[in-house]
Amino acid sequence: MNHPERLPLAPVSPEREAIQQWLDRLNHALDSPKAADLRPLFASDSHWRDLLAYTWTIAPHHGAEQIAEALARHQPQALGRHFRISETRLPPRRVVRLGTQAIEAIIEFDTMLGKGSGIVRLLADQPDQAWVFHTALDELTGYEERTGKRRPGTEPYSRNFGGDNWQDQRDKNQAYSDREPAVLIVGAGQAGLSLAARLRQLGVDALIIDKHERVGDNWRKRYHSLSLHNQIHVNHLPYMPFPPTWPKYIPKDMLGHWFESYAWAMEINVWCGAEFTGGSYDEATRTWNVMVRKADGSERTLHPRHLVLANGVSGIARMPDLPGLQDFAGEVMHSDSFKNGSRWRGKNALVLGTGTSAHDVAQDLHSNGVQASLIQRGSSTVVSIDPSAALNYSLYAEGPLEDCDLIATAATYPLRVRGYQLAVERMVEFDKDLIDALIRRGFKYDLGEDKTGHQMKYFRRGGGYYLDCGCSGLIIKGEVGLLQYDQIERFVADGALLKDGSTVPADLLVMATGYYSQQELVRRMLGDAVASRVGQIWGFDAEGELANMWKRTAQDGLWFMAGSLIQCRIYSKYLALQIKAIEEGLLQ
Repeated sequence: MNHPERLPLAPVSPEREAIQQWLDRLNHALDSPKAADLRPLFASDSHWRDLLAYTWTIAPHHGAEQIAEALARHQPQALGRHFRISETRLPPRRVVRLGTQAIEAIIEFDTMLGKGSGIVRLLADQPDQAWVFHTALDELTGYEERTGKRRPGTEPYSRNFGGDNWQDQRDKNQAYSDREPAVLIVGAGQAGLSLAARLRQLGVDALIIDKHERVGDNWRKRYHSLSLHNQIHVNHLPYMPFPPTWPKYIPKDMLGHWFESYAWAMEINVWCGAEFTGGSYDEATRTWNVMVRKADGSERTLHPRHLVLANGVSGIARMPDLPGLQDFAGEVMHSDSFKNGSRWRGKNALVLGTGTSAHDVAQDLHSNGVQASLIQRGSSTVVSIDPSAALNYSLYAEGPLEDCDLIATAATYPLRVRGYQLAVERMVEFDKDLIDALIRRGFKYDLGEDKTGHQMKYFRRGGGYYLDCGCSGLIIKGEVGLLQYDQIERFVADGALLKDGSTVPADLLVMATGYYSQQELVRRMLGDAVASRVGQIWGFDAEGELANMWKRTAQDGLWFMAGSLIQCRIYSKYLALQIKAIEEGLLQ
């Protein structure tokens, strides 16, 4: 009998073989976990970042000793097993990360409660040891997201003769006349919408309240010329990518309209024109008492089990008390209230600050025929949008968005610092002429406290930098003025009196002076005790993670959701999984 000739098997790549051998050793060591058996798997300078899979929080670990001990300690509860190479994502490959040659792979694994994915990065010259190990919970078994093949049927919505159709049900669902939301989210920006969309797919009842009249107004109402400062391909929201026809940098109104469409398409429950007026936590019932003033003036007390503040890193505008400001006869406003400079055409304006908002306001004033000058109080970082600022997102050219998101979350604080330092070295090369010209003009310039540039400034303090879209050139040419704050004696009726006796005339003073911390917002919303219990919000904590973001806090039932569109897309998943696990009794 003739048999068909067997085709030879495709050769296994050396990278895949190295990763598989390491995973086999890991699986074996986890069968009876002992730190001594796990330690040889990791390089002395190794990093493990866990997102819920083992620790039910966002937890970084550094060094073979600490990683081995933590894995051994958590393994009996997590039961991580069957670590394997993902067959549906980027294959194992050689990469250079932070100047280090490595073998990188996307992995999958199972836990006692669900399924996870992660990253393994082996040292290329020592492939028996991992340099980077990353584990992230993807889903809870039995409580998977209702997407794709798991999407709900159409029966409740269509052909319901004599009963409520889809719109009827949506109207009733949003009214909350017969129930309380399990989760109340304050803020309908990218943070609140991303989380609400995730929770809905997990079957958790969530309501967003927002003080604005329409979803998306938090972008529409910003200054007239605003567009995003990073490119569209990194900014997609969960489940609904932006259309491929859209511009590289999304204008604010376009984004605002998209948010409104997103809330409709994702069937998110939102009360617009609704203001949070106060709240307290009931320890006995483990629910919140939240007072909400609705758009029609009526008030209602809601009793959610979870309260999520998703109203941004920046909350309450900070207006410093400047010497002589009470004598100034012109108009004073915070940049938060600035829309455009058309009302001041032919007049003079001063803008206090040299961050992104200050530069954009000054450029808008200049374009409207206003003689505008920036007042610089401290040094700032200036970066060209393209090519320099785009360097921080170069990872997203390597593969599918989901894979790049996973790779991006693998870095612990030391790796993040080193990565930004390397990027800044290249940025300085790209922007050398720009930087030199600004310094000659008298601009105080810096690269951040440890030469990590603008991105770490954003994480640490939420400002102190400018992504240049044209204003730097105007400053260099003298078309936008530059004044150092220490040159000012005080403000007088017609402007700023300088220490040399001259006066810089002004009809308008725009305070681009930032915002109070989120902790101050919590203090005003929920009281001193809750604010003190929670502590720092945003900025890095002792472990090098963003303080109290996207994870449980010291106050039961209180969560914080904030960040860029990228961060909200990524971390909304993990916050939603924690809430779902608590709701189902899987997590205490």
